[in-house]
Amino acid sequence: MAMAVKPVEAASQCVILHGVSWATYERLLEDFEDRHAAHFTYDQGSLEIRVPSIKHEEPNRVLASLVDMLALEWDIDMRNLGSTTFKREDLARGFEPDTCFYIERVAQIRGKDDLDLTVDPPPDLVIEVDITHPSLDKLPLYAAIGVTEVWRYNGTSVTIYTLTQDAYTSSETSHVLPGITSAVLMQFISESRELRRPDWLRRVRQWAQSQANP
Repeated sequence: MAMAVKPVEAASQCVILHGVSWATYERLLEDFEDRHAAHFTYDQGSLEIRVPSIKHEEPNRVLASLVDMLALEWDIDMRNLGSTTFKREDLARGFEPDTCFYIERVAQIRGKDDLDLTVDPPPDLVIEVDITHPSLDKLPLYAAIGVTEVWRYNGTSVTIYTLTQDAYTSSETSHVLPGITSAVLMQFISESRELRRPDWLRRVRQWAQSQANP
């Protein structure tokens, strides 16, 4: 089947291809295995290739640093697996998150360097920065694979999605990190733009210490 390209603006740094075989997707992953310039998402024949920009990467790193700091202050064991490639051939789906964490199921992957989603659990938390249009709707893909929670930042707000049965519902409060709300996430993203990095990290630490350990 011939691939169809969905045109996008050059500034979006994203292209979507349709009619892509699983074999082609896996060849691309192999060819770009040691490069981190592009992220690939595959959903039943549709392939999104995204090149992260500063507007994309900065809030991603801010939210990831926030989770790291909260885990430290609240003594929560977790693994930050960044943009690791996750895929299920039987579902014809695969993705490379902006950042992902194992928190509730971290014990199940302790010490493992290679994960097989037909055996191992998916991440508990995925951070997604989606300020590019058009882009694939990744929520059905994450739901099919079983990601517990998704934080999606669209450039102006953060929405927390929690998995209920086989679909996501928006929630004001995080399930995997109780005490975290959409408002808190946006507050720290906004403050990260205004404060020096050391001051911002101290601000996050002070806030975490002021909250009851969930």
